[in-house]
Amino acid sequence: MSIAQIDTAASPSGTGCTECDDLVGWWVHLRRCAACGHVGCCDDSLGQHATAHWRATGHRYMRSFEPGEDWWWDYETQETVTGPDLTPPDSRPEDQPSPGPAGRVPGNWQRLLAARAREQR
Repeated sequence: MSIAQIDTAASPSGTGCTECDDLVGWWVHLRRCAACGHVGCCDDSLGQHATAHWRATGHRYMRSFEPGEDWWWDYETQETVTGPDLTPPDSRPEDQPSPGPAGRVPGNWQRLLAARAREQR
């Protein structure tokens, strides 16, 4: 692991996906960039903003930003890795649902994700 690409003092950019919040969208699960703290949605989400952040910045290490999860992902090698503790908080608020945020997830969210998965095949 390249420690040079990790800033343990970088605070999370928010409690949800930065881009989805800007677009008044929704996400399935959240990931936190270990280099800058950017919070983006996972690849199961429609926006796939965590992966887009890696592609745009080259920040290769992400940590889950879900309650109870502490795993890391290296986008460059496409495998799980182990990383240091980051500045709290370690996850979205536990009272925020997944998918989330509350009030923005459409009732047909599962159908929307399945349609997107079919399109990507």
